Amino acid sequence: MHYRACTLCEAMCGLEIEHAGGEILGIRGDERNHFSKGHICPKGNALQDLHTDPQRIRTPLRRNAAGEFEPVDWDVALDDIADRLAAIQAAHGRDAVGSYFGNPTAHHLGAGLAIFPLVAALGSRNRYSATSQDQLPHSLAALKLFGHFAMFPTPDVDRTDLFLCFGGNPLASNGSVMSAPGFRHRVRDLQARGGRFVVIDPRRTESAKVADEYLAIRPGTDAWLLLAMLHVVYAEGLVDLGSPAPASTGWRTSGRSSPASRPRTPPTAPASRPATSGVWRATSPGRRGPSRTAASASASRSSAASPPGSSTCSTSSPASSTGRAA
Repeated sequence: MHYRACTLCEAMCGLEIEHAGGEILGIRGDERNHFSKGHICPKGNALQDLHTDPQRIRTPLRRNAAGEFEPVDWDVALDDIADRLAAIQAAHGRDAVGSYFGNPTAHHLGAGLAIFPLVAALGSRNRYSATSQDQLPHSLAALKLFGHFAMFPTPDVDRTDLFLCFGGNPLASNGSVMSAPGFRHRVRDLQARGGRFVVIDPRRTESAKVADEYLAIRPGTDAWLLLAMLHVVYAEGLVDLGSPAPASTGWRTSGRSSPASRPRTPPTAPASRPATSGVWRATSPGRRGPSRTAASASASRSSAASPPGSSTCSTSSPASSTGRAA
């Protein structure tokens, strides 16, 4: 039996790999892993299929004159690639070469050590990765706030008593980018200890279905809702950074204007979208059931003030307003 960590995402779920004579007999979640506690997603289970796939490339292949691929050794392959890359960049400039790195390379020691020197040697601005598709806004926010693109703040799911999930769908993403594998069990534990799980999303996602409260804002109104929440925080004197305050700048002046000088509704809000306490109504006119606002004044205060013991799950993609899983 092998015990390993899955490398497909940063949740790093523990795996129990049963094998015999070089053949994998089965892959299961490791119940004794203190982090993932037996959780495994479909991608982790499929590692066995990937490993045994008859079409898996196990040696470098080069197309011959007949148009067919033939195996070559690593030295020949690497020399050929280096010569071709150098020739392309000499003829068309450094940016003529683009690079793409898949998600598992970020969780592999050898790949992690080699990628950055390779990118630096290529000198091309055209760099792409799994991050380009699903979490680049997260990386930009981390860079601006904390000085490094990989310094993601992670919600303290296991100890919080209020979890505000804005545009995310952790039950579908399996806790990725939150380092919280087995999120379904974690949210059950949160609710069992008296905490609340609140989801804000235009689409009724898997996460919304198990939430204590679900707010279905209109697509494209994310920014207005966040600005309204910030307004309430500053207008009612709820800003309290605590110990990070000495290391923070700009927040003291962000809400300098008085409540009277700042309208509670966006000045460009269409007349067809009524506002309640500064936030557009959450439901469309044709939605069944009782109408609910995206946030009343009290809901804005409770969720925006981020009291001790609260955590926030924000979207990792600008597609949050379309309801795509973050």
